[in-house]
Amino acid sequence: MHFGVDLGTTNSLIAVFRDGTPQLIPNALGQVLTPSVVALHQGRLVVGEAARAISLSQPAQAAGLFKRAMGTDRAYRLGQTDYNAPELSAMVLAALKADAEAHCGVPVSDVVISVPAYFNELQRKAVRAAGRIAGLNVTRLINEPTAAALAYGLHERDAEAKILVFDLGGGTFDVSVLDLFEGVIEVRASAGDAFLGGEDFTDALARYIATQSGLDANDPALRPALIKLAEQAKVGLSSDAQIHLQAELGGTPIDLHLTRERFDDITAPLLTRLAAPLDRALHDSGFTAQQIDKVVLVGGATRMAAVRAYAGRKLRQFPVIGLDPDQVVALGAAVQAALVARDAALDDVVMTDVSAFTLGCDTARQIGNTYREGYFQPIIERNSIIPTSREEMFSTIQLGQEVLRFRIFQGESPLAMNNLALGEIEVKVPRNMEHHESAIVRFTYDVSGLLEVDVTVQSTGKKASLVISKLAGEMSEADITAALKKMAALKQHPRDDAANIHLRTRIEAAYGMARAEARDWVANLLVQLDAAIDAQDPHTLTALRRDLHKALDEFEAHYVT
Repeated sequence: MHFGVDLGTTNSLIAVFRDGTPQLIPNALGQVLTPSVVALHQGRLVVGEAARAISLSQPAQAAGLFKRAMGTDRAYRLGQTDYNAPELSAMVLAALKADAEAHCGVPVSDVVISVPAYFNELQRKAVRAAGRIAGLNVTRLINEPTAAALAYGLHERDAEAKILVFDLGGGTFDVSVLDLFEGVIEVRASAGDAFLGGEDFTDALARYIATQSGLDANDPALRPALIKLAEQAKVGLSSDAQIHLQAELGGTPIDLHLTRERFDDITAPLLTRLAAPLDRALHDSGFTAQQIDKVVLVGGATRMAAVRAYAGRKLRQFPVIGLDPDQVVALGAAVQAALVARDAALDDVVMTDVSAFTLGCDTARQIGNTYREGYFQPIIERNSIIPTSREEMFSTIQLGQEVLRFRIFQGESPLAMNNLALGEIEVKVPRNMEHHESAIVRFTYDVSGLLEVDVTVQSTGKKASLVISKLAGEMSEADITAALKKMAALKQHPRDDAANIHLRTRIEAAYGMARAEARDWVANLLVQLDAAIDAQDPHTLTALRRDLHKALDEFEAHYVT
């Protein structure tokens, strides 16, 4: 069995490849989507639906959307302890690992984890660190649209087509263009925006609702409930042309009629940001929109009517959804895990991927009689098929110069300082007062994201090498070891308690949102749950949980009609 993980901004999933096909694994609540939220509940940490419910009633006790902080030093405080994004992501991964082990009955170690195509090296290494902290061996990272393409490619392995994968998730937007032919899945180009996703559309709508209702959209006490209301409205407008919002937040009544057209106006600036990655991916692939045979939508945010309409207009065809857009990335990650392990069921499948960013070094350019440093010289262009190896020749600036120093960068800016610094290497050259010394710089980049830099002095053959494995800001071995110890010392609720914790926190959140006359009714739900837990009758408890969830569904539906 081979395992793949979609570590998402909003939700995460894990899938297993067995019996020749990828299959999703349910969590303790029987759901395949696990919210990427961590919260503190009665002194213990919880992950998933229960944590998301806590984030609504006690926002200070919960952390979410931390995928967007990967590769940064941002800290999230839960109780008296600070956690960084890799540590919180590790808790989500650990929960998925436990779900997979319970479902499959085998230990889970080796996994493939998906990442946004436009994650830089620092962000990718943060994901690898999260895997290690969770007790996982991350055998490969796969770009999310590539994973989706792989799931579709397996589903249609005999097809010959040019496919564009349009992946708008909770926090990121990615585009990949690929060629399918004779069992080969060739990624031609990838592009994206690491800070554009469905959560941004929800936030825009929440701010509109707040403005129309005289509320402060940044009020930390109101924001979680406001975001939930906006999310419900966004989902409602995906299927209905108009909805009616009725709620009470912070003692302020909300009564709004919202049309799909108004929602489109509110989110128009976000829709325009979809254009640049689409144009770049098509340009780099060498295909035009007319040459694309199929547009595949991936990510829950593509359920928005405005997004689907935009994709259709921009690409001049109706997009297709053959597989669930929330699930396809996890399925593809499991297929990649099987490919890495050389599963016999995939002997006839070949996949190639590309580098999402340009890799190069800084150099000096002559301006008049002087040289100005700090310019970026690409060596491996973005969307080069990997693994790949490329070289460029560089010379000393001054006669008699004894050292050549190269700083390595990743990015698309012509100025080195605006790109991501990866490392530095230098090599000594003979002191030559007659001619400029030259050196050949070779970059070798593999599918696992490892970059090796070799510098060879032409006159002497002297060589220096650098393997980019540690970046400034990356978690060090000491950091990861400390995080492992922190994880081991954490008090986490047992997996078997997840259903009760989820229901309890959902009831508590409903109580916080209820009007005065409904609070007694909500409080009684909690009394019923506690009585059933104390009675320790599993069958009665299961039936009660089902009834209480149904009652809460009806209660919450009142907010959006």
